[in-house]
Amino acid sequence: MSGRDRLLVNLIPPLGAALVRALGRTLRIELIGAERLVPLWRSGQPIVYGVWHGQLLMLPFVNEILHESHGARRVCVLASRSRDGELLARFVRRFGLGVTRGSSSRGGAAALRRLTRRVRAGDDVVVAPDGPRGPRQRCQPGIVVLAALSGGLLVPAAFAASPVWRLSSWDAFEVPQPWARGAVAFGPPLPAMAEGDREQVRQALESALEEATDQARRAVGRR
Repeated sequence: MSGRDRLLVNLIPPLGAALVRALGRTLRIELIGAERLVPLWRSGQPIVYGVWHGQLLMLPFVNEILHESHGARRVCVLASRSRDGELLARFVRRFGLGVTRGSSSRGGAAALRRLTRRVRAGDDVVVAPDGPRGPRQRCQPGIVVLAALSGGLLVPAAFAASPVWRLSSWDAFEVPQPWARGAVAFGPPLPAMAEGDREQVRQALESALEEATDQARRAVGRR
């Protein structure tokens, strides 16, 4: 890693975390469906959350809120071994989140094994099923395989805010404007899958994520 890269890695995560936390404190965030997850958190049942890539920015802050208000467990995220992955890892650790290193696009099988071990050990994980490169809001099969191998329950989740800035990136990454209305919606856990039903579950998760996104957007007055 070059001197410039080391400088970026040391500076960007604390600055980014401070900005996200400061932004989050200006938002009015509504929690939708969190009460249905409380029994799972209390029982120790691990959860595999699915969230579209473009909605990820505020989730570390939301997890802090859920931890304080509903007893939600801290989650684990997957971060690649690249410089960008190191930035992500240092950023989410400032919110108390766990990190598993690996790439879903390069050496994906190894990353899947690491996440599976985390879930089997009782950790919750969050996965962007359309990441890391899209297509946007199209569910890839990896998250379904993870749930099947680990025994974690699949839970769709979505975050929306209004007003919001949308970046011109492949995932239309969303950044809430200060003092915006925000909402995070959790859908019902998907039923346990039988052998050979993974494609059916993948389609069901994609539909559930669309529904959760619509619900969160309606809550903040977006269409």
